[in-house]
Amino acid sequence: MKAPLFYSKILLFGEYGIIKNSKGLSIPYNFFKGGFKLGDLNNQEVKKSNNNLRLFKDFISKLDNTIVAFDLNKMDNDLNMGMYFDSTIPQGYGVGSSGALVAAIYDRYAQNKITVLENLTKEKILVLKHVFSEMESYFHGKSSGLDPLNSYLSLPILMHSKNKVETTWIPSQFYNGKGAVFLLDSGESSDTAPMVEIFFESMKNKEYSKIIKEDFINTTDNCVDDFLKADFKSLFLNIKKLSKVVLKNFKPMIPEDLHNIWAKGIESNDYFLKLCGSGGGGYILGFSQDFEKAKSALRDYKLEVVYNF
Repeated sequence: MKAPLFYSKILLFGEYGIIKNSKGLSIPYNFFKGGFKLGDLNNQEVKKSNNNLRLFKDFISKLDNTIVAFDLNKMDNDLNMGMYFDSTIPQGYGVGSSGALVAAIYDRYAQNKITVLENLTKEKILVLKHVFSEMESYFHGKSSGLDPLNSYLSLPILMHSKNKVETTWIPSQFYNGKGAVFLLDSGESSDTAPMVEIFFESMKNKEYSKIIKEDFINTTDNCVDDFLKADFKSLFLNIKKLSKVVLKNFKPMIPEDLHNIWAKGIESNDYFLKLCGSGGGGYILGFSQDFEKAKSALRDYKLEVVYNF
């Protein structure tokens, strides 16, 4: 069975904000990947994945076929032959495990699919985003469709707003640069749906809603602009502000044992932390102008560099 691999993603900026029309910037992260394989259904892992795919097949078979239609017979045949999704992408870590699966399903079974080889107009990207949002809602209850879009196109994605999305380029890395964007492993996985539910409940509070719209979204937008312009001086002023706003207003999404090191980063300026995806566990995203300092301060945690500057 020849099937392409789909990579994980990192939402650099835009978690929760993109639900409320902030800018968002998402990049492929090739460290983790997943793809379809054929295996022995007597193997427990293969059987579990195969059963999960059957449940997902039932869900997508009920989607409005004016939005997207699938070759379900082909999928049935593959499943009966022992197809499973072989993935190194950790689940519940905010790096797009369900996004890669959705992209793989669309790529293999969607009829009249939009391919990555054709001229990708903004309209086609919006159609893909909408399709992926419908498909991924199976996993999260509500999805922006951004994770599968990133996996499918394997390009950085810039969201200006819900209805304005485009592929983009990010500044070149300086591999011997002192600064870094990095992942911090919280050591526990998380489920997206409850976190999103907490956010929507909080948004019913007028004061909270005002903070999100005025402080959180504006600062997120500024971070996106600074990063794309490679204005790292301004970026770090805004990242510090963003880190403060998140610590104060997204406490339930930050694992409790990280509250202290989160605040320490803001005090020392050695590093700044932010959510990577919906939070609750999984990875936390870090930014530092001097990664050696950050590494020393966070020596009790497993860190993984994503981007050097």
